[in-house]
Amino acid sequence: MLSRVAQRTVQEVRPALVAARPTHTTAVNKAEERDDINFPRRVRPVEPGKVRMGFIPEEFFQFLYPKTGVTGPYMFGVGVSTYLLSKEIYVLEHEFYTGLSIAMMLVYGIKKLGPGIGAYLDKEMEEIEGSWTNYREGSIKSIQDTIAAEKTAQFEAEGQTILFDAKRENVALQLEAAYRARLATVHTEVKKRLDYQMETANVHARVEQKHMVDWIVNSVHASITPAEEAAALNKCVADLKAMASA
Repeated sequence: MLSRVAQRTVQEVRPALVAARPTHTTAVNKAEERDDINFPRRVRPVEPGKVRMGFIPEEFFQFLYPKTGVTGPYMFGVGVSTYLLSKEIYVLEHEFYTGLSIAMMLVYGIKKLGPGIGAYLDKEMEEIEGSWTNYREGSIKSIQDTIAAEKTAQFEAEGQTILFDAKRENVALQLEAAYRARLATVHTEVKKRLDYQMETANVHARVEQKHMVDWIVNSVHASITPAEEAAALNKCVADLKAMASA
C-alpha cells in the first residue's frame, strides 16, 4: 500500500519537475549577464590529463599526498593487489599472463611506434585544421570583399543619381534651346510675310500715286490753251528779267 502511494506521489510530482526544469535552465542559459570570472565556462582540453604508469590519473596521487605522503598511493596499490591475490579474489590464470604479454607488446609498440604515429596524426590534424582555418578566413575575406563591392555599388548608384540629374538638366536645356530656335524661326517667317504685305501695299500706293499724278498732269496740260501757255511763258520771262535787273 505504501509503495503504491509513493509511486503515485512520484508520478504526480514528476510532471511538475519536468515542467519546472526547462524554465529554470532556460532562464540561466538566456541570462543577459553572466559571471564569467567566478563561474567561467568549461573549456574542452586539447591534450589529455597526466597519468602515471600509463593508466593511473595524476589526480589520484595528488588526492592521497596530503594524507599518506609520497609513497601512500604506491603502498595503497600494492596493498590492494596483495589483498586481492592473497584472498584469491583475482586469480592469476593463463588469461592473466596472456593479457600481461599483450600489455607488454602494446607498451613496446606505443613506445616504439607511438611518437611517429602521433607526429603523423598531429600533422594530419594540423592540415585539416589549417584547411578549416583557410576556409573560414577565405569566407570572411569573400564576405568582406562582397561588402566592399556593395558599398562601391551603392556609391556608384549615388553617382548615377547625380548623373541622371545632370542629364535631365541637359535635356531641359536642349528643349529650351529648341523652343527658342523655333520661336526665332516663327518670328522670322512672320516678319517675312508682314514685310511682303507691306511692300505689296507700298507698290500699290506708288502705282496709284503715279497714275493719279500722271492723270492730273495730263488733265492740266489738256485744259491749258496755247494762248494761255504763251502768256504764262511771257510772264515767266518778264519775271526773270525783273529779277535779273533787281
